[in-house]
Amino acid sequence: MKITLLGTGDAVGTPHIGCNCRQCTYARDTGIERLRTSILINIDNHSILIDTTPDLRRQLLNAGSPNIDAVIWTHGHYDHFMGFGEFYRVQKVPPVFAAPPVMDYCGAIFHFLIREKHEIPINKPFNLHGIEFTLVEVTHPPICTCGVVFSTGGVRIGYTSDTNEHLPERTRELLTGLDLLLIDGLFPSSFKKVEKHLNYEEAVIMAEELKAVDFRIVHMSHYLPFNLAHQGYDGEQFIF
Repeated sequence: MKITLLGTGDAVGTPHIGCNCRQCTYARDTGIERLRTSILINIDNHSILIDTTPDLRRQLLNAGSPNIDAVIWTHGHYDHFMGFGEFYRVQKVPPVFAAPPVMDYCGAIFHFLIREKHEIPINKPFNLHGIEFTLVEVTHPPICTCGVVFSTGGVRIGYTSDTNEHLPERTRELLTGLDLLLIDGLFPSSFKKVEKHLNYEEAVIMAEELKAVDFRIVHMSHYLPFNLAHQGYDGEQFIF
């Protein structure tokens, strides 16, 4: 199984349009970017996408133009599902999997395109191409938002790009002891108690509390520099 970080940025990405801060200037000068956060999973010639960002066309081109066999949506915010339209006239539209409230919202917007949708209850495992997936509840008010835990061959991975520290107990159980945790760290540690997200320090503390073997910070804003420990970067891959 191979995991690729297609993007590690927040809703607006880095560089931020019209911004001349240190990080955005560095990004423009070097050509580095943080596209909106999503991940690609490859296993046995199958490709599964978690979240379809507005950067999806470029992300798939960067990843070698894989044919996507399935899409999992975590929640109905613009930066996590609105790129689904990029499948139009590109490939057979992949089936979509999401928690019922997420499917209700996102599926209504893409009703003209979706051909196959699967509503998956939270905390109920389901199988895709030999990988067991479980949608877990996270806290990203005010809408229903899920993280994803998936496993194969004894390897367990967790993804939660939008959450604060108030995770349900069952979610903490499922996120404990992962081989790799991909976790929201939107702002520098100087931003305290952000309602909908973790800051960098909170993300690191949570990863340590959850006893992750390895972890990466994703969903980062342009306020975060490019040299922090444990931060993910676009195109980074993990092979298990």
